[in-house]
Amino acid sequence: MIQTRGERAFTIFSAVVMGVLTVAAFLPFILVLAASFTDESALIREGYRFFPSEPSLDAYVYMASSSSTFLRAYGVSFLVTILGTGIGLLITSMLAYPMSRKDFKYHNVLAFAVFFTMLFSGGVVPSYILWTKYLHVKDTLAALIVPNLLTNGFHVLLIRNYYKNNVPVDLIESAQIDGASELRTFFRIMLPLSVPVMATVGLFMGLAYWNDWINALYFVTKPQYYGIQNLLIRLMNNIQFLKSSQASGILGANATELPSTAIRMAMAVIGIVPVLVVMPFLQKYLMKGVVIGAVKG
Repeated sequence: MIQTRGERAFTIFSAVVMGVLTVAAFLPFILVLAASFTDESALIREGYRFFPSEPSLDAYVYMASSSSTFLRAYGVSFLVTILGTGIGLLITSMLAYPMSRKDFKYHNVLAFAVFFTMLFSGGVVPSYILWTKYLHVKDTLAALIVPNLLTNGFHVLLIRNYYKNNVPVDLIESAQIDGASELRTFFRIMLPLSVPVMATVGLFMGLAYWNDWINALYFVTKPQYYGIQNLLIRLMNNIQFLKSSQASGILGANATELPSTAIRMAMAVIGIVPVLVVMPFLQKYLMKGVVIGAVKG
């Protein structure tokens, strides 16, 4: 296809604009990365720089001093993210499937129930009582997984709209004529045809589980169940305490040398690296899943 002069100019302009926006999006992360490798005194004296005047590994050395704790926290975060995302996708898609079927008698009732939860919630205190007193998830791995399984009705509606707008009813009817059960139809037809929206919703769920620290704050008191986010917060609180006036009087000059600013940046780097690794593999599904699944149906 031959482009006109105006089309070529627009293509070049668009490429330049997108390139500038891409660089602008990466600059904050580069600044955080550079700050994590900067000496604490230089950060306090000079502020943040893209090229550290006094490179230092103190923040990472301080964190590496508890390497076994960090590895365990990473393991907890990965396990919770994988299990929570997998189970959440299964439950969400299985709820969205009957909602997308017009021949299901109560599909509007289910849609109303899901939409209602998007507008109203029970609140923190009733939720805490439910999970701890009646469902007994406190100080268990389930406390990091179960409360988030169906907290976002938007995901259900996104998958439902995808089913309604992109999976032909003829396929479902053909499967029924061939004697396929609803479960077989769901697993053999609906799921394979919904990879884009499943990848999109899975990305949303995975990010929510990976970045979640509220559930551990509410329901976990045992350090062995801390994920990486909660461990980093706990470590940061310990550093703040050691740099406080009372602790400084005990530790002397060593308290002021703790890399509190640099370690914040190192924590951000450690927390975001897994996301940067996974994101490119799901990027091609993200826009397609959101745009098609969000079409009103």
